[in-house]
Amino acid sequence: MSTPEERIAELGLELPPVVRPLASYVPTIRTGSLVYTAGQVPLKDGELLAAGKVGVEISPEQAADLAKVCALNVIAALKAEVGELSRVVRIVKVVGFVASAPDFYGQPQVINGASELFGAVFGDAGAHARSAVGVAVLPLNSPVEVEAIAEVTG
Repeated sequence: MSTPEERIAELGLELPPVVRPLASYVPTIRTGSLVYTAGQVPLKDGELLAAGKVGVEISPEQAADLAKVCALNVIAALKAEVGELSRVVRIVKVVGFVASAPDFYGQPQVINGASELFGAVFGDAGAHARSAVGVAVLPLNSPVEVEAIAEVTG
């Protein structure tokens, strides 16, 4: 069976460096067997990939792709905390925020981009509880933000 790192490569993806905090916080906090990640926006090489509200400047499909980038940034933060992603026992909870137009109601479909990546990388251990929340605005005018709680060993 392949490792999560191998599955990332099989998906044609590469783990980015951990995104530096945008304010006064740390990327992860571990307490016992749980690792909490800070919210991750779709930054790549230090640049926000898109800005605006879903349902106005950003299509739902584009937003789902951006949520996948957020999830990849979450996974990078998890790896930096635990060393090897095979130490992730389960993705316990995912919270996704979607900067939404007032008449946009597809937040769950947008955050599916993140959820599907967690499943592809971690298999059954990627199945998680989740909230998908519409908000007025996110940091940097990001369309999406994703955070997670993971159970880990060691």
